Amino acid sequence: MRIACLGWGSLIWKPDNLQLSSDWASDGPNLPIEFARESADGRMTLVLVDNAIQSPTLWAMLSATDIDTAISDLAKREKISEKNKKYSIGYWESYSCTSHGKYSDEISKWAIEKGLDGVVWTNLKYGFQTARNQIPTSDEVIKHLKELPIEKKRKAEEYVRKTPLQVRTNYRNVIENKLGWFPVSGNA
Repeated sequence: MRIACLGWGSLIWKPDNLQLSSDWASDGPNLPIEFARESADGRMTLVLVDNAIQSPTLWAMLSATDIDTAISDLAKREKISEKNKKYSIGYWESYSCTSHGKYSDEISKWAIEKGLDGVVWTNLKYGFQTARNQIPTSDEVIKHLKELPIEKKRKAEEYVRKTPLQVRTNYRNVIENKLGWFPVSGNA
């Protein structure tokens, strides 16, 4: 099976234990993504968000030969528990005609055009840790980032700056303008 993984954030520069069998390609589906999820370490990470501007995603082929393995591999990389992976990992598979996750219809159309048999992606909820499923405003995101302790702020800045250049979001523009966290040269 030809199974791909979609990426838009740290997966691109830090796949860790996720077994890729290709480099990242820049012609993934356009999806509404935004810096709208507070991670465990305080960073604001990119997630799928209704009504966000569409941004081109990236994709890479996985070594996994079945969709269940691909889901488990991505869940492991994202540090998602076994019990939560069915909610937090999106997928589409051609053979069983099954899918789960935000924008699976759009992703499946793209995958069929690419001749893929399956796709997996991170399907985490947006919001602050104390308010999941509530989209933070750009002002709330800036306030949060400014108030992070220095070490957490460094990690948050690195995440924003290393995000691929093609991933342009409204909040990224605000973060660049208000915090000066511009992309590092050489981003994909």
